[in-house]
Order: sequence, then structure tokens, then C-alpha cells
Amino acid sequence: MTVWDRPEPPTRPAPLDRERIVATAIALADEGGLEAVSLRKVAARLDAGPMRLYGYISTKEELFDLMVDEVHAEILPAEQPGDWREVLRVRAHRTRQAALRHEWLADLLGGRPSLGPNAFAVTEGTLAALDGLTDLDTVMRAVETVSAYITGAIRREIANLRAERATGLSKLDWQRAHGPHVSRMLATGRFPAMARAVHDGTEVDAETSFTTGLDWVLDAVAVKLAQPPA
Repeated sequence: MTVWDRPEPPTRPAPLDRERIVATAIALADEGGLEAVSLRKVAARLDAGPMRLYGYISTKEELFDLMVDEVHAEILPAEQPGDWREVLRVRAHRTRQAALRHEWLADLLGGRPSLGPNAFAVTEGTLAALDGLTDLDTVMRAVETVSAYITGAIRREIANLRAERATGLSKLDWQRAHGPHVSRMLATGRFPAMARAVHDGTEVDAETSFTTGLDWVLDAVAVKLAQPPA
């Protein structure tokens, strides 16, 4: 029986339920990442015995599942846009915003689908927006493609934020520190394409990069949706 189907135990003298447990776990993860989360640490924060938590959640993996689903409530829009493209765009940006609030989410995206009610609602809204536009297989590939972009872009952005904190160097500081090495490598003439990118490319912030890439992916999806089924 999954954590979604298993009933909670009866109320004990000290108030405790899955909602409080999950909220506490999210707070711990927001402070110190997933490595800061364990049933024992959650119990200590709640001033409860660790064994009490096992009546509500059997494993740390179940706790992570509940945490991810709780954050999906932040991803779910209050009102569903009418246009499929806008539905996917809103989902992408709300997922990114949620990941920036809860960086640990980036570590749990992209695996097996979340089976909680909030994640179901997000997926239902996505599929419903594309329903009837083309055959189901094309719809599924479109959703997979957009989801892969969202996950990859978010993970890259979060990795850069973590690197800044770990090194104490901003992106610009890091570039300056490594500039002499890069210049020596490019001066060999072996990397002309990279030299053009470094010298002539336009630097954009993370949000602009995410939005531009998303628009390109949605453009490609639109082309596929307009084609007759194979």
C-alpha cells in the first residue's frame, strides 16, 4: 500500500499528522538540502519520538514523495490558461520559481512520476490542454520534451547557484579568475568556434536564458502538433 493510500494513525495526545511532518521536512530541506532531512531530524524538530513518525511515513523516500507533491501545489495555477502553449509556459515558469524557493526540488525532478494528488492535477492540466490537438503518442512526446527541457534548465541554474555559494565566487568573479587560462587556450587557434562564442556572444541572465530556450522548444512542439499524424 502506498503512502497515498495508507490511512494516518489515530490522533495521539501531542498533535501530529502528515501535513505537519511534511511542512517540517520542507523547512529542513530549504535550510540544508535533502541531506538535512531524515525522519529522526524531522521528529527532533517536532519534539516527537522518531518511532511516532513511522506510523505516518515508512521511509525517507515516502517523505520525499510527499514533499515533492506539496511543492506541486505551488506549481498548480489558480486558473488554467485556455491556450496549450500558455499552459506549458506557465507550468515551466511556476516549476522554475518553485525550484528557486526549494532548491532541493531540482534533485528530485526527472525521475519516476510523482503520484500525489497535486502532481496528478498538474499533469492532468498539461495533458488536457493538448487533448484533441493530435494523436496521443505525439501529445506524450511533446509533454516529455518540454518536461526534459524544464528539468535540465532548472538543474543547470540550481547547480550554478550552489557553485556560487560553495566557492564564494559569482559567475563574473569565476570568469575573471579563469580568464587567463581561457585566453591561453583560445590563443592556440584550436578552438575558433569557442573563441567567437566567448568574444562575440551576448551574456544573458538565467531567467532570459530559460524563457528563450522554452520558447524555442514550444515553437518546435507547435510544428509537430500542426503536422498530420504519421
